[in-house]
Amino acid sequence: MARLRPATRRCTRTGCAQPAVQTLTYIYGDSTVVLGPLATYAEPHSYDLCGDHGAKLTAPRGWELIRLISEESEAGPSDDDLLAIAEAVRSVITSNPHQNQPTIGRRGHLRALPSE
Repeated sequence: MARLRPATRRCTRTGCAQPAVQTLTYIYGDSTVVLGPLATYAEPHSYDLCGDHGAKLTAPRGWELIRLISEESEAGPSDDDLLAIAEAVRSVITSNPHQNQPTIGRRGHLRALPSE
């Protein structure tokens, strides 16, 4: 099943044209920097970063840096997912091909007449 992704956004670092993969936000009250998966929507006071800039990110002195890792984007499809897809394909292939064909009933009552 395909997962919907937000529209492609670029890294907000000056001069970087790489696609954004992470979103950086600040919690000023707790002196915390949070770097997590790319947010669904671009929000004010949050910054989208590419993988390189996200990996190099450091927190200001006295601040805590929290890196939230998206299990879904890092892990990729599991073996169970791939097996389920393979089983679904097999079941469609092995099903009776004549089962979905329509039956032909009586002949239609409309006819084309030649023009005079």
